[in-house]
Amino acid sequence: MNKQEKFDVVIVGGGVAGLSTALVLGRARRNIVVIDAGTPRNAPAEAAYGFITRDGTAPEQLLSLAREDLEPYAVQFLEGSAERAARTTTGWSIRAEDGTTVQGRQLVLASGLRDILPEVGGAREAWGRGLLQCPYCHGWEVRDQALGVLGSAETSIHQAILLRQWSDDVTFFPHLLGPLSDEDERRLRNRGVRVVEGTVEGFALGQADGGGPRSIRGVRLEDGSLVPCAAIFCEPGADAGTPLLSDLGCEMRDDGCVVTDDIGRTTVERVWAVGNAADPAAQLVPAAGDAYRAAVAINAMLVEEDCELCVDAEETVSGSV
Repeated sequence: MNKQEKFDVVIVGGGVAGLSTALVLGRARRNIVVIDAGTPRNAPAEAAYGFITRDGTAPEQLLSLAREDLEPYAVQFLEGSAERAARTTTGWSIRAEDGTTVQGRQLVLASGLRDILPEVGGAREAWGRGLLQCPYCHGWEVRDQALGVLGSAETSIHQAILLRQWSDDVTFFPHLLGPLSDEDERRLRNRGVRVVEGTVEGFALGQADGGGPRSIRGVRLEDGSLVPCAAIFCEPGADAGTPLLSDLGCEMRDDGCVVTDDIGRTTVERVWAVGNAADPAAQLVPAAGDAYRAAVAINAMLVEEDCELCVDAEETVSGSV
């Protein structure tokens, strides 16, 4: 790839959202480049679920298939992270870690986010296998087993109530949330969720049946007791931080993601955000759908801009005759 090569759209991030954006714009015959650091959010997971026709596909295989879909449309790839951004007269210039700089009339942030896990022993090791977030994504695989929910956010109680659909043995650990309200206790009790007080010290990893070092066999409390659990669910924090954000100046949400409108536009002109960069709760299907909608809007704006350029060119020619 030539330095300072110009594109209609530069997409930062090669996950499902970024590749879906590239697919729609590539089919619209736009000149596209995807800058991909190769660190998708779901990489720790054994498989991706809930994506129709690809249910249970390994994340790396899903992205490989997506890249194959892009081959007919001449979408280009630049491997590595996007490090810096600067305005140009017609859009944005993005510098990658290898020094390559590309320019785009529009910029799409599809760089996902980094999950901020609770400070509990074994959380990082078990993340994506024994420690999970979304019941819709992984509840079926651990159904009818002893499950736990770590109180890590205001939504944790809802998570415990929801998880009861997949198992009749669910334990809620308030952990650092403090005393539960009478209403929350009532809701958990009525749903059949057991509450175990006390600070969680860590997760006991591994299983006797050969579940692997990233599986979980229980929750260890500060008093030394162990509550058996085959899997734990929690609500991690989110950080969509990328080196570009300080250069771009996009407004950020309290949950660590980029503020967008309903079609994916950020608060900065010619900058868009799709997927988990804009919504930490976006699963594969909605992330792809939001990316599709944004891509259609981006192409519409480029078409309008092309029309204006044609008008300007005609007026210039007419004025010079």
